[in-house]
Amino acid sequence: MRKQKLFGRLLTIAVISLLSLYISLPRRIPVDLQLGKWRLGKTLSLPGIEWKLGPLSFSRDLEIKQGLDLKGGTQIVLEAQVQDVPESERAAALESAKMVIARRIDLYGISESVIQTAKNDQTYRLIVELPGITDANEAKSLIGQTAKLEFWEMPQDQLVEHAPTGPESPPPQSQPTNLTGQDLQKAAVEFEQASGEPVVSLVFTDEGREKFAEITKRNVGQRVGIYLDGTPLTVPVVQVPITDGRAIISGSMGVKEAKQLAISLNAGALPVGMTVVKETNIGATLGKESIAASVRAGLVGLLAVAAFMIIVYRHLGILADIALVIYGLITMAIYKLFPITLTLPGVAGFLLSIGMATDANILIFERLKEELARGLPLRAAVELGFGRAWDSIKDANVTTLLVAFILYNPFEWQFLNTSGMVRGFALTLTVGILISLFTGIVVSRTLIRMFYVNDQKTKSKKQ
Repeated sequence: MRKQKLFGRLLTIAVISLLSLYISLPRRIPVDLQLGKWRLGKTLSLPGIEWKLGPLSFSRDLEIKQGLDLKGGTQIVLEAQVQDVPESERAAALESAKMVIARRIDLYGISESVIQTAKNDQTYRLIVELPGITDANEAKSLIGQTAKLEFWEMPQDQLVEHAPTGPESPPPQSQPTNLTGQDLQKAAVEFEQASGEPVVSLVFTDEGREKFAEITKRNVGQRVGIYLDGTPLTVPVVQVPITDGRAIISGSMGVKEAKQLAISLNAGALPVGMTVVKETNIGATLGKESIAASVRAGLVGLLAVAAFMIIVYRHLGILADIALVIYGLITMAIYKLFPITLTLPGVAGFLLSIGMATDANILIFERLKEELARGLPLRAAVELGFGRAWDSIKDANVTTLLVAFILYNPFEWQFLNTSGMVRGFALTLTVGILISLFTGIVVSRTLIRMFYVNDQKTKSKKQ
């Protein structure tokens, strides 16, 4: 029974490793073979992942996403003109501008872009990084436009479902109105008193109130579509004429969706002027050189660690190196599946986590030596060695995870780091630590039980 359980774990590890190997492989593999006069020269293309089950779908091209410093591109620093915006609303206005720019960039197809907000005294800025865009004028035209909020009258037989991704024109027979984002004073998240469900309240300006009253009077029972940059945000049904300049958008949405909708609406209601204060082009040559240097450093480090483990721990070192290879495959697969955008600091986090993965094996092996020195049988020494090493491994990794959490700053605390490069380092370090816990405790233990303990028992029987 014990052997069957151990074999099952080994089979699971093998399956995970093979899947990770397939995901980690480059999508294009050049093949150049020559036997005498016969030569084969072609490029093998490996497909990505395309999975659909009813309304659910999952697709990945399984390419490594590279940041600005590796891929090259453009970095633009924009300063928001917030002099005419109340101080209490300036941070929200900057977030609205950030969301508009992010929407434009996503529609443009730049999936590895990074947009950060920065505040210094009374200066509000956006730092936009666009990998792959080398024309600064193209980048400025992409992000420099003001959001366009529109209201459309829609007949009941021309219903349009809310489609948050991609531009979509209003349907035929829809009529544009003269009500725009300039007429919207504010959008905010509120909660219904009866049900407690989140809703989005709209407050129009004096001119907007009159326009909205006329629109709702002639569209009772019909739908009015709200579009931001050509994308439908919501298409509510007008229940009664609204003459006080206030409206409620309700429906089956959670707090997060309601907050997102309010920010989108405010993006049109609070168009903040942006001035380009700095633009930097980073050539792809720098990225290629950095990648090559990082790969060389990583290979040298891996070979040095692998050689050290074999020299010091012999058979156990070989098993530790196998676990380290599995660790690398799983880590790379996760980078591609989620995906995680790699930058130079991110590569540094990955290399650092390799050392921590090896450190876990060293702690286990040293504990194992101590238990064997006490005269315990091999199997008991292995189990006690893993159990007692776990406390040290857990404490060391938990403290590192806390530091990585602070560096990543997921809650956007302004008194902590908000740099994208530092966050990339923290993210890859966190992923590496979590996977190293799996490979150090589960993979290494299974390999030692299966090959080292059984091998030593076989040798002792022969003697």
